Amino acid sequence: MKARVFMYLFIFSALLIVFQHVNSKNIIDKYEKDIRKYKKTVEDKEKAVATLEAQNFDLSYFNIEHNDNALDYFVAQGYNVDELIKAITEGLYNMNDYKGDDHPIVPFVSLTGSKLLINKVRILNHRWIVANFTDGTYWGEIFVTYSIDDHNDLQYKLAESFIYPKLD
Repeated sequence: MKARVFMYLFIFSALLIVFQHVNSKNIIDKYEKDIRKYKKTVEDKEKAVATLEAQNFDLSYFNIEHNDNALDYFVAQGYNVDELIKAITEGLYNMNDYKGDDHPIVPFVSLTGSKLLINKVRILNHRWIVANFTDGTYWGEIFVTYSIDDHNDLQYKLAESFIYPKLD
């Protein structure tokens, strides 16, 4: 009788060990599959980030904040670059507050009766600015040169402009 009890305990123990081994193997296989899946996801995200960083670098090429020569020009003139860039941008935006129909720098008249407003400004270097404008229906862009006179006042001069035709 004692021998049978030990034989049943041995068989039960062997079955329990086999069950735990199979169960553990399945769990480990699932974890390994999940790890491979997440590693693939991380690789894909890292590739996407690298692509976006390259695109960002290309897009920021014509931008004064990444143009060391233009920044050095202002520093050599004794200007605080951060304040000057802010003043240049605000100077164009302040032109949106005008009386009458004629915008101070945009050479077009609104075709809808609303005011023409400068929306976006990009300072390219220490002399050039590109900006877009709209009256809510029509859109256009201007190319502006700027300089700082002897009294440290900003002077803007329109170089080129165009307005997009309205597409129906």
